[in-house]
Amino acid sequence: MRLGVLDVGSNTVHLLVVDAHRGAHPTPMHDDRWLLRLAEQIGDDGLLSKAGEKALLHAVQEACDQAEKQGCEELLAMVTSAIREAANGLEVLDRIRERTGVDLQVLTGEDEARLTFLAVRRWFGWSAGRLLILDIGGGSLELASGIDEDPDVALSLPLGAGRMTRRFLPEARRGGRPDLAALDELDAYAAGLIEPAAKKLRNAGTPDLVAATSKTFRTLARLTGAAPYSAGLQVSRELSTDGLGQLVGFISRIESSALAELRGVSPDRAHQVPAGAVVAAATMRALDVRCVRICPWALREGVILRRLDSLGGV
Repeated sequence: MRLGVLDVGSNTVHLLVVDAHRGAHPTPMHDDRWLLRLAEQIGDDGLLSKAGEKALLHAVQEACDQAEKQGCEELLAMVTSAIREAANGLEVLDRIRERTGVDLQVLTGEDEARLTFLAVRRWFGWSAGRLLILDIGGGSLELASGIDEDPDVALSLPLGAGRMTRRFLPEARRGGRPDLAALDELDAYAAGLIEPAAKKLRNAGTPDLVAATSKTFRTLARLTGAAPYSAGLQVSRELSTDGLGQLVGFISRIESSALAELRGVSPDRAHQVPAGAVVAAATMRALDVRCVRICPWALREGVILRRLDSLGGV
């Protein structure tokens, strides 16, 4: 069957169309993205702005039209941290449902961690043993550990790369060089939030494989020498603490406008790379992880796999 997944995140609205059936490898057939930066459209009052709602409505309508054009039999639509945390988020979703017919489901942070864990487990298989996964999004950091397809521990922390950039590194948002003192402050803040979560994960058992997903980790790995996306999904990619430490030192001394010109860096997310790197380093340090494997599958694939599993013998 042909499925569409519409993922409304803190930075982008992403439509992924795949051909798949139960027990088969989902094959990507179409991909669309709309850069909205919804998290930046939430004011001090906690409300998503009218402009943000209008942009989201337009993106959802375009995604619906594209899904129909691609012949999707079903559209699985979800929202994550930005809309989840907006004080008027549910009201916005109600209005979008009335206008488009799309019922955007609100995922909790734990939902995100569990679905991402499922995708990573399926990618690496049972031979991976106890699995620990790390995922840095725009608004939150997801962590999960387990030996089955459903993790024993699934956690979400408000340490997304976009969120931390807005809070600690306004210079990077404007294309400038991040403040070194602010980077240290961010590192200490992240370490304080991560340590209780790291303790729970350590108590769950020592992982046999540590994997990382998300655009942030893929970018960090690419900047430390991993193969480009064009080399194919099957190519092994890793990110080490040594390489990450050197990268943090490098990107803390250049403007984000210059960082945007490097290969492997999306210009629209370059300003978030320093914060993402610091959060990644703090997480790996707290978990005593020396190296992570980069997994190309993440939340959207997890949603697809969960839906296919629900079909039973179909």
